[in-house]
Amino acid sequence: MKITIIGTGYVGLVTGACLAELGNDVFCLDLDQSKIALLNSGGIPIHEPGLAEIVGRNRAAGRLHFSTDIAASVAHGQVQFIAVGTPPDEDGSADLQYVLAAARNIGKYMTGFKVIVDKSTVPVGTADKVSAVIQEELNARKLAGAALQFSVVSNPEFLKEGAAVEDFMRPDRIVIGCDESASGQQAQALMKQLYLPFNRNHERTFWMDVRSAEFTKYAANAMLATRISFMNELANLADKVGADIEAVRHGIGSDPRIGYSFLYAGCGYGGSCFPKDVQALERTARAYGQELHILRAVEQVNNNQKHVLGQKISERFGADLSGKHFALWGLAFKPNTDDMREASSRVLLGELIARGATVAVHDPVAMAEAKRVLALDFAGTPGAFERIRFCDNQTEALQNADALVIVTEWKTFRSPDFDQVKTLLNAPIVFDGRNLYEPEVMGELGFEYYGIGRSVLARG
Repeated sequence: MKITIIGTGYVGLVTGACLAELGNDVFCLDLDQSKIALLNSGGIPIHEPGLAEIVGRNRAAGRLHFSTDIAASVAHGQVQFIAVGTPPDEDGSADLQYVLAAARNIGKYMTGFKVIVDKSTVPVGTADKVSAVIQEELNARKLAGAALQFSVVSNPEFLKEGAAVEDFMRPDRIVIGCDESASGQQAQALMKQLYLPFNRNHERTFWMDVRSAEFTKYAANAMLATRISFMNELANLADKVGADIEAVRHGIGSDPRIGYSFLYAGCGYGGSCFPKDVQALERTARAYGQELHILRAVEQVNNNQKHVLGQKISERFGADLSGKHFALWGLAFKPNTDDMREASSRVLLGELIARGATVAVHDPVAMAEAKRVLALDFAGTPGAFERIRFCDNQTEALQNADALVIVTEWKTFRSPDFDQVKTLLNAPIVFDGRNLYEPEVMGELGFEYYGIGRSVLARG
């Protein structure tokens, strides 16, 4: 099939590359000329395991094309995926300007039947707005007959950063929302054909109405965010009552009604999805006169959780950290990505620098993106950014630090040379924001250890 992907960001690039891998002829459109130039030269604008290989292979095979030509992109695909960004607006609602601009371009250039697929995460009712915009353009062109026919479909993505290629190629579910009109039935047939390779062993597609499909994406992310904040709130209580949140996690996760997924306590969630999707769903509810009290609490708990590591450090060293130097492992919001959006490391670094500390940081992948983002974060505070030293490896970051702070749970941090860590640190103190290590083991190794919700503190 001929497919057009509008937007070569995280979702669009993964979607386009994976559909090309299945033999489709995919045209990827982006208005960012530098990004298209990078992709056409063999580069990749994001870090995602396995993506570079798939993009390179399908470019070479002629199944994957990158361009800024809007008219050509509309002409190419009978199925047009809109996969542009929906950043949060000032009031927390999803900003649909890029989605509607893409829809307007489709209406401006289409000459025959098109299936327009909302792949971006969008609020309930967006498909109606997309349809209205396309229809406005068609009316302005005074077209008639087959050229006026189109259908807007909702097909939300369920991709985890760091495992997006695997998630797309081996999905646990495919959600598609279509209407019941004649054009909707034609769209359903095309979408069924497109996703047929994923349903050969068993049916993974859930067919529903468009609004339910739009709602499903937000509901899924809101549920996952709720589990994280729930465990973080329990972890903070566990610290006070003398319980071990890891033991509690095993105890409740063994219940099949609960399960283990997303029950890990830590220093808060971040990224491009959970924070903005929780806010957008709250905003949608308010637009209909309803308050989502649980989700408001989820957001507040997460915002507070990003300060927990800073609080633990201040309790240990005092509020004034002048003259103190810390090693920080992990900058990205999660492992296997270079995404710094809403990363907990940004909050912690802001606190440490504001209290007078200096910090040596290392992340296996996100160093370049971190430098860019943190330079902007500290732009209003002269001299602040210069107090962060970016290290090529995790060992370099440890030298002469008063403590090690772990913010992102990269695998390479799980089994370090602890004797070397003790030797390089000024004092054997570890603040573990992701509970990578066992307190008892750290105590036996001679470390003073502070985890999240692990109240039995190890003392060296």
